[in-house]
Amino acid sequence: MSIDVGRLEDQLLEMSAEGAPGREFCEAISELAGTGRFEQLRDALPGIVYDELWARYQQDAAAFVAGWRKLAQEMRQGFIQHARQRLTSLTRLQQANEGVATPAWQEIQRALDSQQNDLLRTAMAIELLEMVEPAVLRATQLRECVVALASSEDADRYLDEATRCYFYGLFTACAVMSRSVLEEAIKQKLPATLTRLVRTRYRNTATLGNLLHEVNNNLQLTGIDGDFPRIANQVNDAGKKAVHQGLLSEDEARLCLQNARQALELLLRR
Repeated sequence: MSIDVGRLEDQLLEMSAEGAPGREFCEAISELAGTGRFEQLRDALPGIVYDELWARYQQDAAAFVAGWRKLAQEMRQGFIQHARQRLTSLTRLQQANEGVATPAWQEIQRALDSQQNDLLRTAMAIELLEMVEPAVLRATQLRECVVALASSEDADRYLDEATRCYFYGLFTACAVMSRSVLEEAIKQKLPATLTRLVRTRYRNTATLGNLLHEVNNNLQLTGIDGDFPRIANQVNDAGKKAVHQGLLSEDEARLCLQNARQALELLLRR
C-alpha cells in the first residue's frame, strides 16, 4: 500500500481548521447572542466574564455578534500560522516586546488551548509530515553499516541518533553525533595498556583528536586498519567545524556521516 503523504497533509490541515481551539466557543457566543439566548451563557461562563460580555452586548448588540463571529473566522483561518508560532516560541530566542499587541483571537485561542495543547500538537504533526519525503530521500543515499565486531550499546545509540539527525535535517547535530560515535567505538577497541595510557595522559577527557593521535602512533599495537585514522580525521574536522565555526550544509553532514560509517566498518573488522 502506497502512503500518500500529500493527502495526509491535506487531511491534517482540514481537521485543524475545523477543530481550531476557540472557534466553536466564539461561534456559540455569537449564535446565542444573535438569537436572543444570551442568558444561556450565564451557566457556561464565570460570573465576572458573563457580566463583562453582557455589558458589551447591551452597548451594541449587532457589533457584539459580528465581533465574535469575526473572531471565530480569524481563529479558523489563522490557526495553522498560530500553531507554528507557538512551536517556534519554544525553539528560538524570544525578545521581550513590551507594548506589542497580540490579536484578541490569539489570546483567546491560547487561553482555551492551555490544557489541550492542540496548537503544539498541530504544529508538530505538520512539521513531521513535511519531513517525511526529504527524510526518505536522504535515507536512500545511505547503505547499511555492516561490521564484523560489536562495539557498545552507547556506540549504537550515537550512530542511530547521528543518522536520524541527518534524515530529519539536523545537519550540524549529525556531525557532532558522528564524532561522538567514533570516540565511543575507539575507546571500546583500544587494548588495555593503551586505554590506561590515554586515561592518564588526558585525565579521562580524551577527545576524538586525542584518540586518533594515539591510534595513529600505535597502529600495530591496536591492530586497527591503516586507512582508519585518515577517514576518522575527516569526521573529526567536520565535527569541530560544526561546534566551533558554524552550521553545516546537508552535503557536509551527509559526507561526515558516510565517513563515520565507513570508519566504523574499518575499525570493527576482525
